[in-house]
Amino acid sequence: MSNVAKNSVLAAALLAGTAFPAFADGEVNIYSYRQPDLIKPVLDAFTKETGIKTNVLFLDKGLVERIKAEGENSPADVIMTVDIARLTEAKEGGVVQPLKDAKIEGNIPANVRDADGEWFGLTTRGRVVYASKERVAQNEITYEELADPKWKGKICMRDGQHSYNIGLIASMIAHNGAEATEKWLTGLKNNLVRKPDGNDRSQAKAIWAGECDLALGNTYYVGLMLTDTKEPEQKEWAGAIKVLFPNAKDRGTHVNVSGMALAKYAPDKDNAVKLMEFLSSKEAQQIYAEQVFEYPVLPGAEPSAVVKSFGEIHPDKLPLTDVAKYRKQASELVDKVGLNDGPAK
Repeated sequence: MSNVAKNSVLAAALLAGTAFPAFADGEVNIYSYRQPDLIKPVLDAFTKETGIKTNVLFLDKGLVERIKAEGENSPADVIMTVDIARLTEAKEGGVVQPLKDAKIEGNIPANVRDADGEWFGLTTRGRVVYASKERVAQNEITYEELADPKWKGKICMRDGQHSYNIGLIASMIAHNGAEATEKWLTGLKNNLVRKPDGNDRSQAKAIWAGECDLALGNTYYVGLMLTDTKEPEQKEWAGAIKVLFPNAKDRGTHVNVSGMALAKYAPDKDNAVKLMEFLSSKEAQQIYAEQVFEYPVLPGAEPSAVVKSFGEIHPDKLPLTDVAKYRKQASELVDKVGLNDGPAK
């Protein structure tokens, strides 16, 4: 990228009020929906091994729009995202390019990468049920059971429109159809103790505080809470819950995927591909497993001991691309039943 182009993009970023990583030749610029702290350990390992530095621009929304606005002058080399919906969004938005790479394809199974090579899964996480160790006796559950009136006033959750919940709801549509999913969402809404709010950690805290007995959450947050040294009270929250893997005896637990893609106009494509190859490697997969408490996609790679302590996960084998196509309908159903309005008073 020319200095003129770099300066014009930087100026645009400053006008938009967004901090931007420093430009430098021979460095990989990453646009990320993943929290920087979650990817720092693996990026540090990449730099240590290769000498190639990385810059991360974290965005909680608008990543595709940002790259579109920057056009051919975009400094983005690699895109990292938190779920299948945003991977699909990046592909459909035309901000990624196909990559044919034997190393990556050899490490990442076909069912967790795009058939056209426009995105690649890196890790998976289960969308599970957090249950109170003290107040919930059962150790098995299904997603469908969350609509059972026996749980009335005992369930809490984050925003129904959050991508993690939209992914789950989309999977319910894929398996059960829209009509049954609408009925299920209505039952779930009626069982909520309050309006959806907070994040996944907040739900664990609410269970610890006795505000609810069940909640929806991702597996990796439990590992993060159990090992949190900055806010040790989170260990208490995690210690109050047990992880239930829904539908373990039938179709399996819904899983989502974090992933990567090669940006359409990657100015440092060679180093970007080196990073992507590293992220798919056994070393990187092990770092993800140990540091981020997610499930590696590399065949034979093991999750961390903390994650293993939750119990064995039996993932839903429905291809995530078959789930993602229902995400718009899932969002519409959330609004239709008024899930975010909480239970009727």
